Amino acid sequence: MGTSTHLHVTAWALAFILFIVVVILNKSGKAKGAKIVQMILRLDYLLILYSGGTLLANYFGAPQMGEAIFKGLAGIWAIFAMEMISLKSGREEPTKSWWIQLVIAVILTMLLGFGRLGLGFLP
Repeated sequence: MGTSTHLHVTAWALAFILFIVVVILNKSGKAKGAKIVQMILRLDYLLILYSGGTLLANYFGAPQMGEAIFKGLAGIWAIFAMEMISLKSGREEPTKSWWIQLVIAVILTMLLGFGRLGLGFLP
């Protein structure tokens, strides 16, 4: 695996952990703690976007370029859904539609990233 792939997968794993912590803190009424973790999560989003952009650049000119762009858009959609769930759970607003969108976006991203686009896993 390339260094960018390791960074990208690690950043996503960290994002999911931080996201769950934010939702749990919001649900338990600890708004201040949730805000702090949410700010760290937003910094992690920047790391995800940087490493994802680096991986996407490897596909320019490749036959799978369209799929790589679609994967990038699905990843941005997942980030947006995570952010909306974080915000709405803090305000105690309904989040069901955003959870559905998050699941769809993550499934699309994972299928494309690990199933179809294996450039980052080549020796």
